[in-house]
Formats: sequence, structure tokens, C-alpha cells
Amino acid sequence: MAILKFYDEITSRLRGAGDYVWPLLVRLIMAWEFWEAGTSKLRGTNWFGDIPWSSWQKGFPFPFEQIPVATNWLLATWGELTFAVMLLLGLFTRFAAISLIVITVVATAAVHWPAEWNGLAELWSGYIITSKGAGNFKLPLLFVVMLLPMVFYGGGKFSLDHLLIVMTNRTDFLADKTEDLQSVGLALFVLGLATIWVEPTLGITLLIASAVAILLPEFTGRG
Repeated sequence: MAILKFYDEITSRLRGAGDYVWPLLVRLIMAWEFWEAGTSKLRGTNWFGDIPWSSWQKGFPFPFEQIPVATNWLLATWGELTFAVMLLLGLFTRFAAISLIVITVVATAAVHWPAEWNGLAELWSGYIITSKGAGNFKLPLLFVVMLLPMVFYGGGKFSLDHLLIVMTNRTDFLADKTEDLQSVGLALFVLGLATIWVEPTLGITLLIASAVAILLPEFTGRG
């Protein structure tokens, strides 16, 4: 039908434009947010020693609780600054995005995630932006959700990553998409890495499932 053909042509062009537009916009806004956070730490004083400052907070999760406060501050500051620049340039975007996810989730576990909660309704009450009370994990959760597509899809065509692919004559690689059990395993690994700091039991479960999904085809000989 003509209308379906027209719709398919429009959506095809939108997908083509999307390879340029959405990754660039998300990279720019995330780069700005983390650059701002990093420069704020660079110019400010180390307040990590005050964590936890309330009884409902968990404090830094393992192994960061074993690291000196000054080292944690240094890692957070320069991690945010370095990975923000990498996002801006679209250089090693996947590595930068997953590193920022770890920084964000560790910070969430330390100061935003309740040490104890009874039921999802109580937990979800922290999905707010406020300077008062427990929770306040809405913004970091949104950051993680915005970073995850860059882990899976990369930095888009307006990026140094794409330029490197073109310069090394690997453009055919862009069309390759492998959908198998090991792909599921990689996705579970990313999700496990994003949750283990706030909910260790869930995170460990996801990582174990990831290992099974990745290794099983190697032992059975099926991908």
C-alpha cells in the first residue's frame, strides 16, 4: 500500500538521521553534566569523609569503603572530567559510558540509596529530586538510563569512534549485529554492573546469569 510505503520511507530516513542526531545530543548533555560535577569537585572541598551523614544512608559500597577518602575523591573527580571529555569527542564511548555508570551507581549507593527498605512502594518514594529526606535518586537513575544506550550503540556517526572505523576500513562492521545467547550475556553483564553497587544480591545474580549465558555456548559448541 502507498501509505505504508511512504511510512517506511520516512522511518528509514529518520533511522538514518538518528545515527547522527540522538547519540550526539545525549553525549553532549551527559558530557556537560559530568564535566560540571567534576569541576565542582575540583574547585571544592572533599566532603566524602562525611558519608554517611544520615542513619538511612548505606555509605560507600565495597570495595570503595576500603579506599582512603582522598583517593575516592580523586577517582571521582578525574573520572568525571576524563570520561566527560571522552563522551564529548565520542572517543571510546562505550568504555566512557560504562565507567560513568559505575561512578554514578556507586555515588547513588553511597548517598541516595536507603540502607533498608520494605517494599517497592517505600523504595520508589526516593524517586524524587529534593534536598530533604531519604532517596533523591531520580537524577542519577536518569543519568544511568541515558548512558546505557551509548554502551550498546556507541557514540554515533558524529564521533571519533566512527572516524576511526572509517579510517581503518571497517565500515562493514557497522552493519553486523549478532543476536545470540552470548549477546544476552553481555547485556546481563552491563545490567549487573549497574546494579551490584546498590543491590548486591540482584547484581550478583545478573552477573552469574551473564557468565552462564556467555560460557554455555563455548561448552556446548553452539552460539
